[in-house]
Amino acid sequence: MCGARECEEAVRKLSVALPGVRSLRNVSLEQLAENRRLLSETLYRRCRHVISENTVCRKVAEIFLAWGKRRGCAKVMAASHESLRDDYEVSCRELDAMVEIAGRQPGVYGARMTGGGFGGCTINFVDVEHAGEFRSRVSAEYEAAIGLRPDIYICEASQGAELVEVTAENLPKVAR
Repeated sequence: MCGARECEEAVRKLSVALPGVRSLRNVSLEQLAENRRLLSETLYRRCRHVISENTVCRKVAEIFLAWGKRRGCAKVMAASHESLRDDYEVSCRELDAMVEIAGRQPGVYGARMTGGGFGGCTINFVDVEHAGEFRSRVSAEYEAAIGLRPDIYICEASQGAELVEVTAENLPKVAR
């Protein structure tokens, strides 16, 4: 059974004791612990991961908003990766190696896997002054450890997606 179906099953079981629960975002870690008896060990671990990830997102956002505390990000990101690996069981040797190698580089504020797992990607928060060095060192160390040369993309944070009102005045002119 995949993680999404497992989480849906867990929500069905938890909603018996917690009326109104429609998704795991409605469940606290305390409520999960109180109702652990309703879930198998695997379902409990899946839920613990999903619920704790919501906390991780908030903690990382707080860290970045209070930029002087960015060093705390490494611990939060490491715990998140461990949860993905151990509770959600979607990591693999290659991702674990990439996170471990990235995490010990100068200028790194945090590293963890991202995406679907099973050999996918990591996200690494790296000080811009160390980005080039990070790319070359991680690439070399990873290739030596795993035997594969990784693709490492340096990206810059941006505002992200936002609502844009489309009017006749701001529509691009298209050749007809």
